[in-house]
Amino acid sequence: MSKPKAKATDSSAPSSEAVAAVITTTAGEIVVEFWSDVAPKTVENFVKLAKEGFYDGTAFHRIVKGFMIQGGDPLSKKDDPRVGTGGPGYQIKAEFNDRPHVRGVLSMARSQNPDSAGSQFFICLGDATFLDRQYTAFGKLIKGDDILGKIGDTPTQVSGGGEKSKPTTRVGVEKVEIVPLASLSA
Repeated sequence: MSKPKAKATDSSAPSSEAVAAVITTTAGEIVVEFWSDVAPKTVENFVKLAKEGFYDGTAFHRIVKGFMIQGGDPLSKKDDPRVGTGGPGYQIKAEFNDRPHVRGVLSMARSQNPDSAGSQFFICLGDATFLDRQYTAFGKLIKGDDILGKIGDTPTQVSGGGEKSKPTTRVGVEKVEIVPLASLSA
């Protein structure tokens, strides 16, 4: 698989240019495009955190086979027992929309409060339309479905909460790069 050319984007550049995220993991590379038309503030938050290097060194700390993989918790950089509860120190307002939660959709993780998302996100492994209009879908996978499947097949064990979702081996997020969407089609 050829690696997309990653050009650094200037954070002072106008935000009207469509961008994508190249997520380099220990399992391989996945690329997501954003839905700024339905979740502009959520996309803006994710892009800001990615450009700051916030996601670099984190891990997919929650994997539910056939459902989703979850990452974006800064506590996953180390083996912190509180993993799953971390964030950037602030929360963003939900931007619920009509985009369905199906395989490859990127969405924000949150607690029971709809406006409690911060940095944690998940990517659907299958149809999860029961989440529609209750979680902020803000993008979709455009490259690396095989890698998504590989991460989704990672063996898991029971976590502290009793759910069989804690990976038995670390699936690290080495870096998240924001690149112009147009640069990926070449």
